[in-house]
This record gives sequence, structure tokens and C-alpha cells, in this order.
Amino acid sequence: MLSILIPVFNYNVLPLVKEVAKQCDTIGINFEILCQDDASDSHQNTLNAEINLLPNCSFFKNETNLGRGKNINLLAQKAIYDWLLILDCDTFPAQNNFIKKYIDIISDLKNNILFGGIIYENKKPHKEQFLRWFYGNKRETHSLLTSNLVVKKDIFIQFPFDESITRYGYEDLCFFSVLKANHFKILRIENPTFHLNLETSKVFLNKTRIALENLVFLYDSDKILKEESKIITSFELLKKLRLISFSAYLFKNNRSKIEKNLLSQKPSLFLFDLYKLGYFCNLKKSS
Repeated sequence: MLSILIPVFNYNVLPLVKEVAKQCDTIGINFEILCQDDASDSHQNTLNAEINLLPNCSFFKNETNLGRGKNINLLAQKAIYDWLLILDCDTFPAQNNFIKKYIDIISDLKNNILFGGIIYENKKPHKEQFLRWFYGNKRETHSLLTSNLVVKKDIFIQFPFDESITRYGYEDLCFFSVLKANHFKILRIENPTFHLNLETSKVFLNKTRIALENLVFLYDSDKILKEESKIITSFELLKKLRLISFSAYLFKNNRSKIEKNLLSQKPSLFLFDLYKLGYFCNLKKSS
């Protein structure tokens, strides 16, 4: 019936596995939960090893870091059931009928793919984590992600994650771009998971820069359509207006001021958008 795939990196995923397994047992379905740590050097894996003691649950650890996409691809190849539910390790079902909602819907599905959504807790986090929480609440709750996704195994095996993407960022965009190009429908339903693991603003900003380097790679490799990224669409417009060098210059001269705002308790998402576009222009100008 359902194979639940959880890619793991430096995180205690045992509470999530126990909750999802309990929900599956409650409705009496055939299921398995496969978790795979991507070679993190973490004491959390001592706790994660307890997953192997739970019925229908397995925990594996990669010897080398493969990247999130390839890690999920390997989990999908191990799966024994027709339907896959992909969950990020740092999420948790918002409702106790999370699994049942999916099961009730997939019985009528053919080639559609379901995204249940992601939400954040209303309570404000520590001031050092504010950018991640604020951005997540304002942007990610409206975005299409693979952190809570149901898809038929045969579709996923045919159209897996692009394994050339080994670093953080935009692997979801590339994955959905391929599915849309092959005429699959992605349906969003109200069946969210909480995103629990908030990085500090400094860590999130650094990961954003890494993600933009990934986006340059995807753009240069023609792996995504420009219409699917606002950054690339804006970059193309600046390119037509011959403003790439000027935009990169403005970014360099104002970077520290923008970063000061983004690391504060009142970050501006407008400035964050300008920051990402400016950094992208700077990368392209240097390439």
C-alpha cells in the first residue's frame, strides 16, 4: 500500500517515525517506513538506530554523502509498495489523521501527485532564528515542495530527482519542472506537516547562497525553464536591459547593509528578494 521515505541528515527522526507508524497501524494499512541518513557524523544516529526495532520500520546510513535527491532515489528503489510518501526528517504531521487523509484520496488517483503543504508554529522563535521562521511562514507555506509529497512509485522511478544536484537548493524546482513537462498534475491538499528545525539566520543565509550557486548550475545546464524561477525571470529581464553588471555592483556595495537587516528581528522579504537576485547576478557576472 504505502512506503514512507524519510531522508535523514543530523536529526533525531525517531519521534516522527513513531507517530507515522501509529497512524498507519490505526487505520490498518500495509506500510513500511524507510529512513536513510546521508552520512552525517551525528550522535542522533544512535537514537535513530532504534527505528530498526519497530515493526515495518528500517534505518540505513550511507557511507558517503550523496545529496538529498540521490538519497531519496535510493530509498524509492528499496520501497516495496506502489505508493510513496516522502517526508523530510524535520517535519511532523499537524493532524492525527494525516495518513488517513492521503489514503482516502489516493484510491481514486491515477497519475496525479499530492502535496500536503507545510506550516510553521505560530510562536516566534529565538531572535537568532527569526529569518528562517519568518521566511517559512510568509513564503514556504505557499510554495510547492517535496517535503510532504505522495507519488506513485512507478512515476517516481521513471522521473527521479536529478542526481547531478548534490548540493543544497532548488532540487524541488527541477523535480517538479520535469513532472510538469511530462504532463503530470500536482494537486495541493490541506494535509500539512510542521517544519520543526529552524536554523539560525546566519546558517539560513549561507544556505541561501549555496542554493543560488545551485540555481546558476541549473540555469546554465538548461535543467529548468526560466518561467519557473522568479530569480531567473528577473535576471533575464536585467540581461535584456544590459543591467547585470550594474546590479552586481549595487549588490556588492549594499550587501553588508542588507545582511544586517536580514539578520535582525525585522527582516524585509523585499530586501531578501533583492539580495538573492543581486547575488545571482554577481555569480553570473563572475562565471
